[in-house]
Amino acid sequence: MRAFWKDLLKNRVETPEELAAYIDIDVQPLKKVTKVYPMRINSYFLQLMLKKGSSLSRQVVPDIRELYDSVGEVDPLAEERDSPVPNLTHRYPDRVLFLVSSECGVYCRFCTRKRKIGRWGPIKDEQIEEGFHYLRDHKEVRDVLLSGGDPLLLSDKKLEWILARVREISHVEIIRIGTRVPSVLPQRIIPKLVEILKKYHPLYINVHFNHPDEVTKEAEKACALLADGGIPLGNQTVLLRNVNDSPEVIGALMKLLLKMRVKPYYLHQADLTRGTDHFRTPIETGLRIMQYLRGRVSGLAVPTYAIDLPGGGGKVPVLPEYVIGINEKEVILKNYLGKIYKYPQPSSIPISKAGKISYDTKKGTLPLKDVRLKSLF
Repeated sequence: MRAFWKDLLKNRVETPEELAAYIDIDVQPLKKVTKVYPMRINSYFLQLMLKKGSSLSRQVVPDIRELYDSVGEVDPLAEERDSPVPNLTHRYPDRVLFLVSSECGVYCRFCTRKRKIGRWGPIKDEQIEEGFHYLRDHKEVRDVLLSGGDPLLLSDKKLEWILARVREISHVEIIRIGTRVPSVLPQRIIPKLVEILKKYHPLYINVHFNHPDEVTKEAEKACALLADGGIPLGNQTVLLRNVNDSPEVIGALMKLLLKMRVKPYYLHQADLTRGTDHFRTPIETGLRIMQYLRGRVSGLAVPTYAIDLPGGGGKVPVLPEYVIGINEKEVILKNYLGKIYKYPQPSSIPISKAGKISYDTKKGTLPLKDVRLKSLF
C-alpha cells in the first residue's frame, strides 16, 4: 500500500497557474520567478496555508522581489568552496555537513540552498559513496549532519543504508539530521520510520518551525513519535520579515516547541542568499526579540540568536548588551526590563585566612590529613 505522505507530496502545486486556482495572484510575474526559482507546495501545507494565511503563504509563494536582489550571494556560506567531495562540506574541525537528499516537502523561498533546490538532480549513490570514503579517511570527524534537501524524504531503505554506513565508521560519534518534515509534511513521521532511526543512536534531529501556525495536531504527533523514540529534538527558526519578526510571535512559538519536547536551538538571522533580501530583518530586530524572551519564557525556551557569516565564516552568536561595565569592585548589569544592578566582584581574602582548607598549588592536591572520609558516611 502506498504511504499516505507520498500522496500528499505527489499532489502538490508547482506552477503559478495551479496556485491561482486557490489564491488570488497575478500569474505572469510569478511565472518569471518560477523559471529561475522553482515552486513546490505539497497538499498538506497548501491546505494549512489556505487556513492560516500570510504567516505561511509568504514562506512558500513566489515573490517578484526574488528577481531583484542585488545584495545576496548565490552561495552565501561558501559551502561549495569548502566541499572536498561533492555534497559534503567540511568547515569545522570535527564535524561535516553531508547532503544526501535533493527533495523537499516545500520549497522555502528563503532557503540557503536556493541555488540548488528544484533544479538539483537526484544525488547518486556513487556521490554518497564518495562521502563515506571521505568520512572514513578523516578520523577527526566525530559529528555528521545529514541534510539536503530533506533526508527524511528518502525511502526507508535508502535512509537506513546511509545511517548504517555512517554509523559503522568508528570515529563518528554523533549523527544529526536536519529536516523540515515535522512542520511541512508531518505524516511522513510514522512508527516504522522511528524504528529505523532509533537503531542508530546517538542520533539527534533538528526540526524547522518558523511560526506558531505550523504547530498543528499532526506536527505534535510527529514530534511525539520522534521524542518517544528517544531522539533529542532541537528547532532552528529563521527570522523572517513580515512572518515572525515580532517578540510575541517568537515567544509563542518557543513555548509551543517546549510543549512538544522540542528544544529551541537556533534563531537564525536570514542568510545573505540571492533572491531573499526581502526576508531579511535588521539585526536590532533579533536583539529586541532575544531581550524580550529573557525573563518572559523559561531559559529552556531561549534559543541562540546567530548569524552564519557570509563567505564561510561560520556561525556566531549575537547577544543583547547586558553587561554595562566591569571594574575591580563590581560588575554593572542591565536586566531584561532595563533596570540596572550591581554584582560585587569576588573578595581578595586568601582562602587560608577565611578558615578553609588550604590548597597545595605545587602538588595540586589537598593534604591527606585534611581529608575526613568517614565523615561522609
